[in-house]
Amino acid sequence: MSDGDLISEVYAGCFRRLVVQLYAVTGDLSEAQEAVQEAFTRALAAPRRFAGLENPEAWLRRVAVNVARSRHRRRRVLDGLLRRIGPPPVVADTAPEHLALLAALRQLPEGQRHALALHYLVDLPVDEVAATLGVSAGTVKSRLSRGRQALAALLTDSDSDAIDSMQTGRADVRS
Repeated sequence: MSDGDLISEVYAGCFRRLVVQLYAVTGDLSEAQEAVQEAFTRALAAPRRFAGLENPEAWLRRVAVNVARSRHRRRRVLDGLLRRIGPPPVVADTAPEHLALLAALRQLPEGQRHALALHYLVDLPVDEVAATLGVSAGTVKSRLSRGRQALAALLTDSDSDAIDSMQTGRADVRS
């Protein structure tokens, strides 16, 4: 039997049992499933070592419990940090114009979308957008021009306020 076949056999025989055991430990079914999956991933990373184990299920259980504990510790630390810095700032604008603009941006090619977002939404100059994206300033200007044209075609007349407000921040792309 190959190492891969052994892992498949162990998976079929004890995955559910391990998930139930980890569910009792974590109290969260999805966390239990992820921890057990991670344990099997580690077995797949070293199949020969796994094949040499006397009790593979016990090893998987121990790895899954350790994974769950580590994740719990990291989550506790993160929660503590987040409590100290306070609630996240509200950044989502749910105005219809903003939502229409975001929907239209998602339809653009990646290069145009990145250039438009960095230039108009983050307010970076063309040279900085070029450095960030690793392209020339001419390429950024071209992407900005084509992106504005594509946005104009995607947005209806009632949504033109969104693109107009976006352009007022940086109307001159030659800089």
